[in-house]
Amino acid sequence: MAAMGENRPDAGARKASAFDDDVLGSIAPFVAKQHRPTIDVLVWTLLAGRQIETWLSDTVAARQLDTSGYFALSALWLVGPPHRMTAGELAQRVVQTSGGATKTTQRLVRRGLVRRVADPDDGRRSLLELTPEGLKLARETLDLVLDAFDSEIGNLGEAEREGVAAAVKRLVIELSERLSR
Repeated sequence: MAAMGENRPDAGARKASAFDDDVLGSIAPFVAKQHRPTIDVLVWTLLAGRQIETWLSDTVAARQLDTSGYFALSALWLVGPPHRMTAGELAQRVVQTSGGATKTTQRLVRRGLVRRVADPDDGRRSLLELTPEGLKLARETLDLVLDAFDSEIGNLGEAEREGVAAAVKRLVIELSERLSR
């Protein structure tokens, strides 16, 4: 798969995309006119999400992580000290099923990046907590991801990034509200 920055204008002649406006144009006759902006948003956000997931997977592999492990470490780190939460909270934060979150957690526990600790408020349940090694890896990997993203997609200006972030955030909030009903 091509690196994300290869379609930048400064990367030479525009490389053919596996999915471009021609594909959306071919869908248009099958979509009512009032829904065409919706299909654009749907298709482009799905495509961007898949491309970013692939790019992120390749990037975090340098730290022997998969995206699920990276998201779990990041969620535990970003919740703040003492960097712990229940397995259910973690699954919800990283948008995983409970079974998927369990497998991710087991891998991180085996690597010594996360440990299970007794919940001080309810001795019947345990919490997941970052170890010092997990905290260090979460910080290092975030720096790696941000630096790589800036260098590979650095052609988006600050205003464009803010606009994309605001639109995607609004979409995520809307979807989260509907999915939690």
